[in-house]
Amino acid sequence: MNELQTTILLFLLTFLATAFFTFLVRKILQDADISDSPIVTEHRHKAGTPTMGGIAMLMGILLAAAVYFTQKNLVLTVIIMMGSGLVGLLDDLLGLKVKEIQKVVRNISPQPVEIGRLTLKHQEEARVTTEKAKSDLKILLKEEKVEIIGEVPIKSEVTERDKIIAQIIISLFLVVTGAVSSSVLGFELGILIIPVVIFGVIGSINAVNLIDGMDGLAAGILAIASASCAIFSFNNGNTSGALPFVALAGISLGFLVFNRYPASIFMGDTGSFALGAGYITAGFLGDVIYFAVLALSIPIISVVISLLHRAHIIKLPVEPLHHTLHYKGLSEKKIIAIYWIITFLICLVAIITYQYII
Repeated sequence: MNELQTTILLFLLTFLATAFFTFLVRKILQDADISDSPIVTEHRHKAGTPTMGGIAMLMGILLAAAVYFTQKNLVLTVIIMMGSGLVGLLDDLLGLKVKEIQKVVRNISPQPVEIGRLTLKHQEEARVTTEKAKSDLKILLKEEKVEIIGEVPIKSEVTERDKIIAQIIISLFLVVTGAVSSSVLGFELGILIIPVVIFGVIGSINAVNLIDGMDGLAAGILAIASASCAIFSFNNGNTSGALPFVALAGISLGFLVFNRYPASIFMGDTGSFALGAGYITAGFLGDVIYFAVLALSIPIISVVISLLHRAHIIKLPVEPLHHTLHYKGLSEKKIIAIYWIITFLICLVAIITYQYII
């Protein structure tokens, strides 16, 4: 079997298997009444949609690893994905427990009102999250400037500290394999490759997790980025480095069969953690980390903007950026299309530019 046939069969296997497993997992989750409860006001209509669909992704790529067990890069990528997916699954399971109920309010005053860090114009709505916002709410209710229009259940979750610790451990698993090159962009890093891998794994997991907030947004971006990384690797004669990306593109597109707008299942942290870890692992193992990072520009930029918001350098009405765009009136379908198109154009320009330079 030649390289092209191997690639095509791997893609078809992961695509078809993931689509089938997603259908199966969705049915099981629906029967068990395991569903999502979105906290973003504009997404309340999605309540009841099954979550933890990332289980299907893991099953799809695990089957690929079983069939292509001689492909070291693919197998190692799957191992890291399984570990990360397990951490995400624990977070999803914990999320089935409600931590608190938060109020949703609307400004009924003709004048803008301050609540927490937000300024609500007339008839604008917001969720009351911070202690300051809750304190402001009591005053605004007495002054009859706002009204409570609903309540949102807030899920319990693994603490940020514990997530980071788990992600560091997963990145160390990757380090101890000895399969990651210590040379990046021609620079020999030696032992410094360890913090680079740790930072890369943590960054990729959280970038994909953060961008997973709209139907098909994360899966579509990862499908485009992974396919682009595979093409880039093939163009440079790196077939073994391309195969994990081919598998990632296959499971992302297979999941999109049911996750595209309007989604009938969400990947949850199970899927976003696994995809983020698997993507960056494939980048390190295939020695194309520079291109992989560039292809993931949109999620990375989204993380940077959120960090600036949390550091009080900028102020978003809703975090992350794609929810702010939706809050400001841009439709979900347009936001998804814009993010997909920008990702595609970045990858296309990068591939063409590299080929031209070489």
